[in-house]
Amino acid sequence: MSGNPGFGIGKMVAVAIGAFAFTFALVPLYRIACEKVFGIRLERTAAQGVSDAKAAAAKRVVTVQFDGGVNSKLPWEFSPNRVTMQVVPGEQYEATYHARNTSDRTIVGSAVPSVAPARASGFFNKTECFCFTAQTLKAGEVRDMPVRFIVDPNLPEDVKTITLSYTFFKNDALTAQQQGTAKPAASPLSSP
Repeated sequence: MSGNPGFGIGKMVAVAIGAFAFTFALVPLYRIACEKVFGIRLERTAAQGVSDAKAAAAKRVVTVQFDGGVNSKLPWEFSPNRVTMQVVPGEQYEATYHARNTSDRTIVGSAVPSVAPARASGFFNKTECFCFTAQTLKAGEVRDMPVRFIVDPNLPEDVKTITLSYTFFKNDALTAQQQGTAKPAASPLSSP
C-alpha cells in the first residue's frame, strides 16, 4: 500500500466539499421540483408572510353602517348624515350625526351606543364621540355631532360589516337644571 497519501486526503476533501454543495443545493432544487413538477406551492419565509399579511390588511375594507334614533320622551330628530362608509382597518375615520331639538325649550339628551355584531364591539374603537358627554340643544337648535373611530386590524376576517347605532334619551335631571325647574335638595340641617 504504497500510494500517494496526499492523493487520498485530497479525494476525501473533494468528496466532503461536493457532499456539502449537494446538500446546500437540495433546498432550492426541492422547491423547484415541488412547484414546477408536482404543482405544490411551498410556504414562504416568515418575513414574506409578515409583509404579505400587512399588504392584505391594508387592502381589507370593512363596511360600517350608521343608525340613530330617539326615545319617545325626547322631542328631537336624530339620524346619521351618512348611512354607510367603507373603511380600512387601522385608519381613523369620522362620521357625523344630525340632531335637531323640535321642542320650544332647552333639552339635554344622552346617547347610548351599540355595535353589531356583538363580537365586533371590542374591535370598534371610538376616539371621540358625542356619546361621551350629555348634549344640550336649545329650542329649535340644529347640530352635527361627530364620532371618530378606528376599526382594529385584528377584527375577525369573517366580519365584513359593522353597524354603529345610537339611541338618544332625555336626561331628565340635567334638563330640569337647564330649565330651572330642578327641585332643590333638602338640607340635612333643616327641620321638618
